Amino acid sequence: MKRKVAETLTEGDTEVEVESAESQHSQDEDEKPAKQLKGDSKPSKAGIVKPLKVSNKELYKAPTPEELSQLKETESLFHCSLLKMQMEELLKEVVVSEKKKRMVDTFVLKITELLQSVPETPVVELSDTTWLSKVEVPFILVPKSVKGKFHMEPPASVTLIGSYPLGTCTKPRVSVDLMATIPANVLHPMDAINQRYSRKRALYLAGLAEHLLSSKEVGTMQYSCLHGNRLRPVLLLTPPGKDGGSVTLRIHACPPPDFLKPGLLHPQKNKIRTEWYTGIDAPQLGGPDAPTPHYNSTVLGDHLPAAHLQFLSAVREQCGAFKDAVALLKVWLRQRELDQGSGCFGGFLASMLLAYLLTSRKVSNHMSAYQLFRNALHFLASTDLTENGISLARNPDSSAPSLADFHSAFQVVLVDPSGHLNLCADMTAHTYKRIQHEASLSVRFWDDPTLDGFQALLMTPKPLIRTYDHVFQLRGLTKLQSACKKLNLFSELMDHSGNYISTALPLILSLLQRGLGERIHLLVHALPSSPEWPVSVEPPKHKDQPPLSFGLLLNPEHLASVLEKGPPADNPKAAEFRQLWGDRSELRRFQDGAITEAVLWDAPTFCLKRLVPQQIISHLLQLHADIPSSCIRYVGGLLENVIIVQEESCGTGEEESLKVVQSYDDLSRKLWQLEDLPLSITSVQGAHPALRYTQVLPPVPYKLNYKQFDREKRTRALLPQMGSPCPAYITPIKVICHMEGSGKWPHDALAIRHIKAAFHIRLAEVLKKTHDYPCHPTPTHLDVWKDGYAFRIQVAYHREPQVLRELLSPDGMLLSRDNPQAQALEMETQHRTLLTSTLHGLQQQHPCFGAVCRLAKRWLAAQLLSSELGEDAADLLVAHLFTHPAPHTPPSSPQVGFLRFLHLLSSFDWKNSPLVVNLNSKLTAADYTDIKNSFTAARESLPIMFIATPTDRNQSIWTRDGPSVQMLQRIIALAAGSLQVLEDQLTDPTHTQDVRVAFRPPLDVYDVLIHLHPEQVPLVGQAVDPPEQEPSRGAQQGSIAGGALPVIDYNPVSFYLAELRESFGDMALFFYDSYGGTVIAVLWKPKAFAPLPFKTGAMGARRVEVCDDKVSSVPNVEAILHDFSVLGEGLVDKIVPRTEQWVV
Repeated sequence: MKRKVAETLTEGDTEVEVESAESQHSQDEDEKPAKQLKGDSKPSKAGIVKPLKVSNKELYKAPTPEELSQLKETESLFHCSLLKMQMEELLKEVVVSEKKKRMVDTFVLKITELLQSVPETPVVELSDTTWLSKVEVPFILVPKSVKGKFHMEPPASVTLIGSYPLGTCTKPRVSVDLMATIPANVLHPMDAINQRYSRKRALYLAGLAEHLLSSKEVGTMQYSCLHGNRLRPVLLLTPPGKDGGSVTLRIHACPPPDFLKPGLLHPQKNKIRTEWYTGIDAPQLGGPDAPTPHYNSTVLGDHLPAAHLQFLSAVREQCGAFKDAVALLKVWLRQRELDQGSGCFGGFLASMLLAYLLTSRKVSNHMSAYQLFRNALHFLASTDLTENGISLARNPDSSAPSLADFHSAFQVVLVDPSGHLNLCADMTAHTYKRIQHEASLSVRFWDDPTLDGFQALLMTPKPLIRTYDHVFQLRGLTKLQSACKKLNLFSELMDHSGNYISTALPLILSLLQRGLGERIHLLVHALPSSPEWPVSVEPPKHKDQPPLSFGLLLNPEHLASVLEKGPPADNPKAAEFRQLWGDRSELRRFQDGAITEAVLWDAPTFCLKRLVPQQIISHLLQLHADIPSSCIRYVGGLLENVIIVQEESCGTGEEESLKVVQSYDDLSRKLWQLEDLPLSITSVQGAHPALRYTQVLPPVPYKLNYKQFDREKRTRALLPQMGSPCPAYITPIKVICHMEGSGKWPHDALAIRHIKAAFHIRLAEVLKKTHDYPCHPTPTHLDVWKDGYAFRIQVAYHREPQVLRELLSPDGMLLSRDNPQAQALEMETQHRTLLTSTLHGLQQQHPCFGAVCRLAKRWLAAQLLSSELGEDAADLLVAHLFTHPAPHTPPSSPQVGFLRFLHLLSSFDWKNSPLVVNLNSKLTAADYTDIKNSFTAARESLPIMFIATPTDRNQSIWTRDGPSVQMLQRIIALAAGSLQVLEDQLTDPTHTQDVRVAFRPPLDVYDVLIHLHPEQVPLVGQAVDPPEQEPSRGAQQGSIAGGALPVIDYNPVSFYLAELRESFGDMALFFYDSYGGTVIAVLWKPKAFAPLPFKTGAMGARRVEVCDDKVSSVPNVEAILHDFSVLGEGLVDKIVPRTEQWVV
C-alpha cells in the first residue's frame, strides 16, 4: 500500500515529498523487524512475496473492539475505506523519518554548543556596526541614528521552539526553530521605543552569524525574515554534506520572556516617535503620535514563543490526534500557497486554530485527525475573523486589549492565550477571505460522494495562475511610495517601519474591491515571499522584491456589463461615486427616465468585455494611487490572441458563433414549416461544433468576388480558376433532418439511401421555390447557401442503423451484428446531435466554455494531434472542467480554463480511472460506482482514454478510434511541457511575452517534413504564425442573399492527406495542423522497415534486397518521397527528408 500511494502522490504533481516504504525502512535503522506470524514461510528468492499461511482460527477470529470502532468510523465518516487508507498513508509519508530526526538532533546540539561560546565584545553605540567585519546587519537602518548601547554576550539560553519539539514538523520543508535568548544586560527597559529593540535583535543575530561563519559544522548560512516581517530577521543554517539541504535550522534572537510588560505594547499605544522617524518636531506635524499596533505586535511576539510552545504541548497531550490533524491542515494550506510569506496562515496558526477548537470544546479530544481536520475547515468557512475575532485567552489580565481594540487596529483577529497578541496582525482581510473561500469549497467538495476528495483537496496544487480567472502584477514597486503619500498613509508607513508595500497593500485592495464590485466573487493577492540573502550582503530593499501578484475570481453574471450605474444626481451618495471614478463618471439619462451618475467602458466585443476589469484597475490605480498603467502587467487575456477571428475588432469568435446559431435557428424554423413534402420533418438538429460555440474558427459569412471564379456549364456553380490561389474555405455546417416514420420506408439499406437522395432533391426544390436559397443536392446531403453560410442538410431515418446491423444467417435467420458503418451513421445522426444540444446548454450556463474548447482544440491542432484526439472528445474533456471543477470553481475566463485543460491531460490517471463527464447532472453516486466497476472489469478491451457520459457509460464511443497508447503518452508529455512554459511566461515578468511558443510544435522528432505552398492552403491566415500578407481568395466577409453557390468544403490539403494515408498508411503516420499549417510531418512506423519475404504481388513502394542468398523486400524510401511529391503536385513546395532518423 505504501508503494502504491507513493506512486500516486508523485503522479499527482504535488509538492509533498514522498518516500517509499523501502527507503523509509533503510533509513530507520533502529526499528526492529516485525515478528513473523506463525506458519509464515521464509522470504523467497528475488524478493517475491508469498501469501501468509494463516490457520482457520486466526482467519475467522472475531474483530476486536478497537477494530470494530475503526470499521464504524470508516463507515460513518468516509465515502469508502480507500479514503481512510489514503489519509493514513499520507500522514506516514509527510512525517519526519527517524534518521532525519537523529541528524537534526545532532546538528542542533553542535550549533547550541557553538552559540554558547560566542565571545563578548566591548560596548558600542547602537548605530555603530564597525565591530562586524565579515557579515552585514540584517536590518534596513532607516533612520540611521538611534540612541542606545550594544555589546555581544553568549545567549542566556538556547532552546528549541516551534513545530519540531511539538511533533508537528512535516516534510518536504523541514524547518527547525532554535531560540537564542538575548541576555538581559544587553537590553534596556526603553528599547521598545524607536526600533531600539528591533535593531539590537538584528545586531545580536549578526554577531551570532559572524561567530558561526568560521565553523565547519555549518553547511550554508543565510539571512531571512520570519513570514516576510523585516523587523524579525532570522538566521538560516543547513548541515554540511549532501543531506543537509533537506533540513533548515532557523535561529531566532528573542528577549527574556519578562523583558517588557505586555501592557506596554497595547495596540493603541505609540512606540515610534514621529520626531525621531522624520527628524521634524511633532507639533509641526499636527498633534500627538498615532498608535503603532503592527510594530507593537512584532515586539510582543518575540516574548512569547516559549509560552506558546508550552500551551500547544499541553493541548497535544490532551488530544492524541492533534499532531496528525495539524499535518493535514499544513498539507492543505501548502497546496493552496497559503503557508508561506507575509501575512500567511502557516503551521503555527493552524496549530493555534485547532487548539482553540479543542479548548473551547467545539471539538472533542477523542476525535480522529480526519474529524478535527474537517471541523477546522468548517470553522474557517463559517467564521469571519475580520468581523468576529476569537481569543484563546481564558482569563486575560486587566491590561489585555479587548476584541474591539484589536478589530480597530487589525483586519483579522485571532488572539493568543496571553490575551495580548493578535496572531493574525500581518494578515490582510482579503487573505482571510481567500482562506474562507478555499475552506468552504473544500467542505463542499469533500461531501460530494462522486468526487475523489483526497486527490482533489490534498494532492492537487492550486497555484494562483491556475486558480483565478484573471491575474495581474504590480511592477515598479517604488511607485507605492507615492501611493502612500497620495493616500495619506504616513502614520501607517511609520507603523510598518517604512515598508511601503505592506502599508499600501490593504488600501489598494480595498480600493479595487469597491471599483470591481459585483464583477468579481473574490479579489486575492499572492503572499509576498520572505527574502533570503547571504550574511555578507546588505538586506535587500523593499523595491527589490518580486512584483505583487493579484487574482480575480470573476462573476460571469455581471462580467459582460460595460456600464457602472451610480446613484441619481440628487442623491448624497453621488458625490462619493464621482470621487471614486473621477472624470470617467458622467450624468446619463436611461430609457426609464432616470438620470444617474454612470461610467461607460469601451468594450464592443465579448472578448473585450471580459477585460473590462483591466480598464477599471488601471483607471483606479492611476487616479487614486498615482500608479501608471505601465506598472500593471495584466495577464487575463493573453492566450485569447491565438483564437482571434477578426483582427480589426479583436473578437475571439463569440459574436460570429452567435450569428451562425441565429442563422441556423431561422433555417430550422423554415424547414419545420415546409410543405409539399412526402413525409413531414420530425426534428431538425445541429451536428456541428459551430452550433455549440466550440468551432475553432467559427464560420463567417462571405460575399464572393465572381471575377475570380469560372462557371460550371451545367449548374453554373462557381469553380476556382486555374493557377489562382486556393479559394476561401467555406465550412459546411451539418444539420440532421429526421423524417417521420412510415411503413413505406424500405427495409433494405441501399433502398433507404435512394429514398434519402430523393428527399434531398425534393428539399432543394421546395427551399428554392419557397425561400430562393441556392441549393445543391447530392445522394448523401443537400448544401444550402443562406446568409453567407453553407448548411449541409442530411436526411436521417431513425431505423437505418438497425437495418445496417441486420443480416441473414446461412439458415435464413435474421441476426443483428454491429459494424463500423452502422456505428458511424449512429454517431452522426444520433450521438453527435445530442452532444451538440447538450454542450450548447453548457455554453448558456458558462459563457466562456466555447472559448476554452476552441483554445484547447487549437492547441491540439497546432501540436499536430487533432487527428488523434477528435473534436468531440476534446469538447468533453473541457466540459469535465466545468461539470467537475474540484478543487477549483468553474472557469470564467478562457485562459484559466485552457491551463486547467493542459493540467487535466498531463496529470489524470488515464490507465486506471475513467473520466466521467456528468452532463446535465444526470449521474448519481451509484452510477459513478457502476461506471468504475464496469471499467475495471473490462479495462483490457476499452480505449486507453476512457470518457463516460450519461448516455455512454461503458463504451467511450468518442475515443474508440484514438488516441493510441503511444499517442496518449505524446499528448501527456506535450501538455505538461506546454503548461510549464505558459505558467512561467504568465507569472514571470522577466520572460518574453510570446504565448504562441506553446502552440508551436517540435518538428525535430519527425522523419520527413512536407512543406506546402502557403497560397494553396486556404486557412493559412489562421495559422499560429500567419503570413504578413495573404493572397486574395475571391471572398470577403459579409453576407448577400442569393447568388451562385460557391465551392463548399474544398481544402486541397485535406484531400492530399487522405490520399497519403490511404496509400502509405501502413508505412507511416502523417501529422498536420488543420488550421492553416504549412507543414505535414511524417513519422515512419518501425515495423514498416522490417525486411519481408519477396512476393511479386506485394512490391508496392518496396525494392528488392539480396543478402546471403536470401531475397527480401524493403521500403523504397526514395520512390516513396517521389510519390509524395507527385501526389501533391502544385500543393507541395518541397520535401525535407531527415535521413539520420530512418531505421532501415
